[in-house]
Amino acid sequence: MLLTDEQLSAPGRRPLPAVPATPESPAQWHRVLTLLADISLFIGTRTVWTQAATHRPLLAGLISLCYVSVLGCGVLALVVRRERSLARVDLCVLVTAVTLVLCTWALNHGGSDEAALTTQAARELVAGHPVYNHPWPWLFGRSVALTPTVTGGYDYTYGYPPLAPLLTAPLLWLGHGGAPATVVATGALAVGAVLLWRLLPTPWRSAATMVCLGFGFLPTYGRLGYPAILALALLVPVVVRWPRIGRGGLLGPAGIARAACLGAACAAQQLPWFLAPFLLAGVYAVRRGELGARAAALVVLRITGIAVTVWLLINTYFIVSEPVSWLKGIALPLTQGAVLHGQGLVDVSLYLTDGSDRLDWYSHASVLLLAGLLAVFVLFVRRLGPAATVLPWLAFYLATRSQDGYFLMMTPLWLAAAVTAPASEFAGSWQPRPRPHRRPARIAAAALVLAPALVCAVLAVTGSPPLHTRLTSVRADKRTLSRLTLQVTNTGDDALTPHFTLTRGQGMYPYFEVLRGPATLPGHATATYELRPPLGAYALPHPGQRVRMRVFTPSPQTLSSSWITLPTA
Repeated sequence: MLLTDEQLSAPGRRPLPAVPATPESPAQWHRVLTLLADISLFIGTRTVWTQAATHRPLLAGLISLCYVSVLGCGVLALVVRRERSLARVDLCVLVTAVTLVLCTWALNHGGSDEAALTTQAARELVAGHPVYNHPWPWLFGRSVALTPTVTGGYDYTYGYPPLAPLLTAPLLWLGHGGAPATVVATGALAVGAVLLWRLLPTPWRSAATMVCLGFGFLPTYGRLGYPAILALALLVPVVVRWPRIGRGGLLGPAGIARAACLGAACAAQQLPWFLAPFLLAGVYAVRRGELGARAAALVVLRITGIAVTVWLLINTYFIVSEPVSWLKGIALPLTQGAVLHGQGLVDVSLYLTDGSDRLDWYSHASVLLLAGLLAVFVLFVRRLGPAATVLPWLAFYLATRSQDGYFLMMTPLWLAAAVTAPASEFAGSWQPRPRPHRRPARIAAAALVLAPALVCAVLAVTGSPPLHTRLTSVRADKRTLSRLTLQVTNTGDDALTPHFTLTRGQGMYPYFEVLRGPATLPGHATATYELRPPLGAYALPHPGQRVRMRVFTPSPQTLSSSWITLPTA
């Protein structure tokens, strides 16, 4: 039985009329997004305020005002009635986020190894000295991390394209250390966040604040002086609405500027090198569906030509003054032979097994996966087009250096593509259609191009450690160890040059010095090695703390690990 409105209303009380939504009333999801961006500003803010309250009371006061802004924006995000008013709240959240980022930089701007190397490269540039292939070991100490290599040494040289040092050079007056480089990176992040905020549709702008500045991890990379943050800022205008580049066969001033930004980004750091092929392939597919093959190819050639020209202009001085060193320097991250590190597949060899004699296959798998993903992207561009800014980073999961920074530093580009490059932009894109059995043939082709990467990955993780180590003696006092003696057996056919270190978790202690033992251990041979800690003493572990001996070799690249028992402090 249905009840009438009069029966549903309370006795003696007239029902309240429904209040219609005004045309400019903001959507509830917009309110929630603004609120989430506002809440994200709390992350890490208390730590910064505590630090400032002790030494920088004026900064602490400014951070306290930011707390007021966060609280006020939280209220306003839920109560304002007009879309325009909520847009102003979004702007207030952005300004608050930028203020907090700058306050945090003012307290913590020493930088990391990236900042130290970039600043030193800028100093060498200003002095007219070579920048590339020159080690600067004095930059590294207890507070600056080292990048160990499988050769038993460390990378002390600058290994990025030159845009970051060029922008850092005018800021060297800021002082010693890595502060000038952190200014460039943090400033680039703030500009990139504001630019992304401005380019996104109004309801989505708070997402830019949240992803770029709110969670805290990208501002941290900025304060550490990573050149990748500069590259990220330059890629923002490239990625926003990127399928529309060259629409109608014309680039126009905006398209030329975006192509120039792509070239500049590639001159700032190597990560854009991996993204550029996907963007160019996607633009070709979209334009070919609109204009045909020849016109699409001309659009892509113009974009590539502008990007390469800008890239060459930024690199010209170094190409002329130190061509060989420059080429080795910008290729260094791909050739330096850094030890395994990260959260990717290499963890199998690092933590789940005792190593592998096929570490090179991780690199092979990574390169092949990148090529395979690009081929699959072309085959299924209508489906995968929106994921063009995410796909390249999958290849790093198989690399020997697979730390999460490679994934998360470009996440604002994921947001930009998700909002401004939806699947509808690729509906008319060209994609290969083999005959007969079009779809099964494309699926089979995709499996075929991805299979080599899978095979290489399996070979890498199933390798066995070539060196077996046995601890024979330890020289130590109550707190420190001064000597280790090992018996090492090479179970393989290849002669290996071992380099020894200890780990207590995911970190790696500096390499031990070999006092006695052959530099190269022939295949199927056994030798005794006496090792000394690099500083003459190694702190003994606490009771229950496990220590692992790791032995790296450079050619072929191998890792052999074994748990050892040391006296406890």
